[in-house]
Formats: sequence, structure tokens, C-alpha cells
Amino acid sequence: MIRPGKLTAALVWISIALISSLSVAAADENLQRPTGPVILTISGSITKTNNGNKAEFDLEMLHALGTRAMSVTTSWTDGTQEFSGVLMRDLMAAVGATGNTVEATALNNYTYGINIEDFSLYPVILATKLNGKILKIRDKGPLWIIYPLDKFTEVQQGSIEWRMVWQLRQLTVQ
Repeated sequence: MIRPGKLTAALVWISIALISSLSVAAADENLQRPTGPVILTISGSITKTNNGNKAEFDLEMLHALGTRAMSVTTSWTDGTQEFSGVLMRDLMAAVGATGNTVEATALNNYTYGINIEDFSLYPVILATKLNGKILKIRDKGPLWIIYPLDKFTEVQQGSIEWRMVWQLRQLTVQ
């Protein structure tokens, strides 16, 4: 027979163990916190965060997701340019996006809704570099959504260009 004092102590230890395991599980669902300047905030229907109900990224965190280069001709650049950055599908996976649409908002508050399915159909990147150099605000940075216009004829229609938001600062998953 277990004495009441020992039973209470055992229940306290079991409770502490359960709370600790839940805290570790919750920590696994969260992203690391940025150590540099935040250049992107993602909110809305996401399951992985690092600042309340938002996911904030600095440049290093974005690059840690893996980068891809793509040569593209756009209406805003001269000739074919090489853009590099993280695949949007990888970024959406990193934050546990559960919605169907991403509302992209630029520094000047231009906003455009993009179907998340685009990121599965095409290798859309969130560009951080242009021709090997970090994008600056004057170069349409720090972030620019780039579609593979030269590889897929179906994305060469004018309406796709509205989705190529530059000077991106925020994504809201809906």
C-alpha cells in the first residue's frame, strides 16, 4: 500500500514529467527566433510560429530553408536575370501553412492574393538575391516573389505578373 505522502509526491513528479514533455513538444512546433533584422512576417493560418501567432524571418533563416536559382526575364528587368531564394512551397511548409490563399503585402501596402496551389505547380521562389547580390529596397527587395516565366508558358500571361510582388514584407495565409 502507498502512503498518502508518497502518492502525492509521485503524482507531483508525474505531473512535472508530463508538463516538461508537453513543453518540449510545443517547442518543436515553433520556429527559431530571428537574430538579425526581420524582413518577413507570416501570419494567419499557420501552425509554426516564433512571435505570438506570427512567424518572423531574417535573411539567414530564409537561406537556411535552402535556396534555388532561376533565370527569368521580367517586365521590370533588362534581359534575363538570375534570381535566387527559397522556394515558396518550402517556406509554406516551414510555417505549417494550412490555408488556400496567401495575401502578399509590399512595403508600400500593395496587396495581392495568390493561390497556394501555385507553389506546388511551379517552382515559385521568394527571391533574396538578384545576380548573386542581396536585393535592396531600390532593387525591388528585400524580397521579391518570382515565377518561372521563361519555363512555363501558362504563367507568361499578364495576370501572373500581378502575383510577383516586390518589396515584400508580409504574407498572410488564409
